[in-house]
Amino acid sequence: MRTQQAGVNLTTDRAQGVSIVRVNETRLLYPLLSEFASSISSLISAGEHRLLIDLSTVTYVDSAAIGCLMDLYREAAAAGGSLKLAGVQKRVETMLMMTGARDVLEIHPDEPSAIRSFRPN
Repeated sequence: MRTQQAGVNLTTDRAQGVSIVRVNETRLLYPLLSEFASSISSLISAGEHRLLIDLSTVTYVDSAAIGCLMDLYREAAAAGGSLKLAGVQKRVETMLMMTGARDVLEIHPDEPSAIRSFRPN
């Protein structure tokens, strides 16, 4: 399954039972956040409980984007699932560390390692 979302440039794939959302934007900021959050929330509502957000194209996020990621993380957890990040650029990771979100969100260097992390031990 591969879908292209209108507005915010996202692609959604599925691999090994994990829904992968690739953010194809260099800056994840308002006004894209509402549509971005709606796309992820729709996946959670549809029963997708293993979500991976690939941020490898994103070079900048603001505090609103971090808040949005945290909200989506909590939404996935409340639904019995998990949300993880992959491909986080250094500048974005710095923002996540400065806000404390790095302590909550699970970050993997790339998609393959993130997908492997969803497997039971």
